[in-house]
Amino acid sequence: MARPDKAAAVAELTELFRESNAAILTEYRGLSVDQLKTLRRSLGADTTYAVVKNTLAAIAAREAGIDSLEGDLNGPTAIAFIKGEPVEPAKALRDFAKDNPMLVVKSGYFEGNPLTADDVEKLADLESREVLLAKTAGALKASMSKAVFVLAAPLTKAARTVDALRAKNEG
Repeated sequence: MARPDKAAAVAELTELFRESNAAILTEYRGLSVDQLKTLRRSLGADTTYAVVKNTLAAIAAREAGIDSLEGDLNGPTAIAFIKGEPVEPAKALRDFAKDNPMLVVKSGYFEGNPLTADDVEKLADLESREVLLAKTAGALKASMSKAVFVLAAPLTKAARTVDALRAKNEG
C-alpha cells in the first residue's frame, strides 16, 4: 500500500502534468540551491520548476497519459512544467545551461508530443508567439498594400489619360 505522502506527491505531479502545455526534463546534478533559485526566477510565472523523484514522476506521467518520458527519468531530475507558451522557458533553460553546464536538458513533451533535447533547443530558437504574430500581420499588411497599388494603378492611369485628353481639348 502506498504511503500517504507518496500518494499526495504523485497526485500533485499528475495535476502538474495535466495542467501543463509542455514539460521539459532536466538533470540538475551539481547545481547549488542559489543557482536553482535563479533558474526558477528566469523561467517566468507560468512555469513551475520542480525537483522530482523519478519513480513518482513516472507514475504521475503515466496517470496523466504521457508515456514518452519514462526513459529519461533517471539520475537527479527536475521538470519545468510550462502552462503558457513554451518558447520563453525553453530559451531560459538553454541560456542558463550555457552559463551553467551542469544543467542538462534531457527531453520533454509539448501538447502530448515527445520532444528530444534537440527539439527543445529548436523550440528555444523560435521567436515568441507575439513576435511571430506581429511578423505575420506585417506581411499581410504589406501584401494588401501591394494589392491596393496594383488594383489602383489602372484607375490612376485612366484618370491621367482622361486629364491629358481634357487638357488637349481645352488647348
